Amino acid sequence: MPLLPSASPNLAAPFGALTFRPFRRAPRLARFAFPYQRTVRISLWLSVFVVVVLFGWGSWQRRWIADDGLIVLRTVRNLLAGNGPVFNQGERVEANTSTAWTYLMYVGSWIGGPLRMEYVALALALTLSLLGVALLMLGAGRLYAPSLRGRKAILLPAGALVYIALPPARDFATSGLESGLTLAYLGLLWWMMVCWSQPLRTRPDSRAFLGALAVVAGLSVLVRPDLALMGGLALIMMLIAARTWRNRVLIVVAGGFLPVAYEIFRMGYYGLLVPGTALAKDAAGDKWSQGMIYLANFTGPYALWAPVVLLVAVGILVTVVRRRPSFVRPMESPNYGRLARAVQSPPAAVAFVLFSGLVQALYWIRQGGDFMHARVLLAPLFCLLAPVAVIPVAIPDGEKYSRETSLWLAGATTLLWLGIAGWSLWAANSPGMGDDATRVTYSGIVDERRFYAQATGHAHPLTAADYLDYPRMAAILTALDNTPDGALLLPSGNYNQWDLVPMIPPPPGSRQKPEHAVFFTNLGMVGMNVGLDVRVIDQIGLANPIAAHTERLKHGRIGHDKNLFPDWVIADGPWVKWPPGIPGYLDQAWVAQAVAALKCPETTAVLSSVRAPMTPHRFVSNLVNSFRFTGYRIDRVPLYELARCGLPVPDVPPAPPRE
Repeated sequence: MPLLPSASPNLAAPFGALTFRPFRRAPRLARFAFPYQRTVRISLWLSVFVVVVLFGWGSWQRRWIADDGLIVLRTVRNLLAGNGPVFNQGERVEANTSTAWTYLMYVGSWIGGPLRMEYVALALALTLSLLGVALLMLGAGRLYAPSLRGRKAILLPAGALVYIALPPARDFATSGLESGLTLAYLGLLWWMMVCWSQPLRTRPDSRAFLGALAVVAGLSVLVRPDLALMGGLALIMMLIAARTWRNRVLIVVAGGFLPVAYEIFRMGYYGLLVPGTALAKDAAGDKWSQGMIYLANFTGPYALWAPVVLLVAVGILVTVVRRRPSFVRPMESPNYGRLARAVQSPPAAVAFVLFSGLVQALYWIRQGGDFMHARVLLAPLFCLLAPVAVIPVAIPDGEKYSRETSLWLAGATTLLWLGIAGWSLWAANSPGMGDDATRVTYSGIVDERRFYAQATGHAHPLTAADYLDYPRMAAILTALDNTPDGALLLPSGNYNQWDLVPMIPPPPGSRQKPEHAVFFTNLGMVGMNVGLDVRVIDQIGLANPIAAHTERLKHGRIGHDKNLFPDWVIADGPWVKWPPGIPGYLDQAWVAQAVAALKCPETTAVLSSVRAPMTPHRFVSNLVNSFRFTGYRIDRVPLYELARCGLPVPDVPPAPPRE
């Protein structure tokens, strides 16, 4: 029969301070309930309710769908159409970072039926964002529960207030990106790790709980690849604390099955070890100086150092007044080692989430951050705020300290909390980046929501149709209608037109259908406004396998630091490759050199890995060569690429004179 410590100490007991008494087994759900005092329970749920309502209302006021969010929807459209998880038909490119978000959107869109995908994305993103904040607070409340047993106290929102006060946190709650899923995942993992760290309260040593926690930890890499370290660390902690080999096997199998299975699929289907976005942005590279600029761009407008100082002080006070939990581990586990006990403990759970947040922040600073203001540092901040998402304010009882000292500690905690609340009110109404919010300056960082609201003329650009008011977008549909024989669309200096490269006429009697392709940076708004039969590619490499394998530019705009010349696009398709078919600003010699460079054996093999029909042989070949394909790079200058491959420079006849 399970044992719990009695309220009265017994110094003669084997553990020096506590005796045990039997209790009746509670219902299964009750074991996961919150055994708080009434005031603690009410204040916690009231705090969760208030914060979630404020966050939901604030996020709704700033609702929008990002262009990158529409990229995901293009892949979902192809999935629903039976073309597979691709961005363009017949080309296996993984254009989305979050595998879990792509397939969650697929399921949501399939269930939603006639409902627009954009609205499905909006509802899912906002719901998951709110759920993530709620779980973060519930995890912190559960962390403090043992030390509040038998005491009168209230729980107040602190770190949660700091997070929802940040304007970019509210922006990305409804952006159509995986940000909401990331918050929900981090909140769930934090809550479950706290439960796991309190064994006698939750009995999480049951195989069902261990299996569920292992599955959640293993999903980290599918939510976002940069979360793999966090999920892996959780699995390592579980393995150290596991008491039997059977539990260790369960943890390894449950935690590793989905990510390993999908990685095998990725290697065989896409021919890569990482998502296409990681290849396009060279996630293994480093730009420390740009990362520091990005950090300052995030913290500076909101004086984020102020709440950090206040929260650190609150954390110290909470630690000082914290009581030792009134439980110890079961007596029937004599072989449970000191290391295992240390790992499966509340302090270890706190260290786990803080370490994870710091490592994520350092990774993104090393990577150079992002071109979207604050986006990639929101998840690390979310982790760092977890232990103080809510804070306890104990009513002085004169037991651990004198009544005067208790009053002083409670008063100091309250004053610090008022400072946090005051900063949150100011930050929530902050102008953020100010006048630079919508200008692409040398840093390359913009407030993405404000940028697209201004560029489209819609305060809340939610659908692909709203983005038709973005420069050049409406002209795409006109150009496609005006080229029934097929054409490649290149962006012109005039925002109301496109430069057209006609398709080479097929031979007489050929059944080749006219093809269209659009070469542009903004893949989402283009891809969702044209048919799936129109190939949409970019110079960055998110949906272009040639651009993805070029080298990262040292001084390119962060997130856009690969730039493929349009000559390669003309060379790669059935387009006219000589004047006057090509625009006057392009060189016929460069186009001819790009045609020759594409015959490089290694390049041909890489392109075949994503374009050749998928067969068992192709899958195995991609699987074996995925290591080599992931590291393969080409030179963006065709002449230099010919030299790298050891190919001859082709002769190019002079262009005919212009009349």
